[in-house]
Amino acid sequence: MPSNASRYFLIVTGWLSVILGVIGIVMPLLPTTPFILLAGGCFAKSSPRFHHWLVNHSFFGPIINNYQNKQGLPRHVKVRAIVFIWITLSISIYFITFVWAKICIFILGLVLTTILWRTPEISNQNSHITE
Repeated sequence: MPSNASRYFLIVTGWLSVILGVIGIVMPLLPTTPFILLAGGCFAKSSPRFHHWLVNHSFFGPIINNYQNKQGLPRHVKVRAIVFIWITLSISIYFITFVWAKICIFILGLVLTTILWRTPEISNQNSHITE
């Protein structure tokens, strides 16, 4: 278990991710899955009670279970997450004036895209992720 300060940081980050994930259910450009996966990771390291709640949630649980069991994500979820990542990173790159920061953001986008794209895929029939 991490120190108290990092534990509280992970819990707050987890709950902010859950909130963003819930907003992503109704907002077309905000994906749910990456935020729920982040919340699952934060809760796994900080709060067994919150992690248990999230993993056993009727809507969010399958997202985390599919990912943790190496079953993967549906293709449409991966594509939507990648599109969202590049939209937000492009906006950041446009407004940032430092060339080195633009390069770092671009490299971050490539790394995140590679990780998401290499994540195994499951067919939509095997998942009830409705994003």
